[in-house]
Amino acid sequence: MAEERRPRPRKSSTTTARRTSPVRGAEHAARAACRALEGLIGHPTEGVSAVGREDDGWCVVVDVLELPRIPDTTSLLASYEVRIDEDGELMGYRRVRRYRRGSADE
Repeated sequence: MAEERRPRPRKSSTTTARRTSPVRGAEHAARAACRALEGLIGHPTEGVSAVGREDDGWCVVVDVLELPRIPDTTSLLASYEVRIDEDGELMGYRRVRRYRRGSADE
């Protein structure tokens, strides 16, 4: 027997206009940047290397696993500089570095 599905009530335009809450600090900025970047590039984030406050929002450096390899120490990672506004919305991003997991900074 098939279940009958009822249509979901639509949200009002005032509810959908404000999807995100304001970023309340570095931790929230880092989470928002990771979510936004993962959604765009489709690679899993590994962590955050830096978070900085700016006049119009936040700049977060997010480390991403771009190419998993075996052994894991040869996997390729990248660091992305992600800029988000006061509401946690993505303003822009760019890859600033690509490296092997097992390599150290010079």
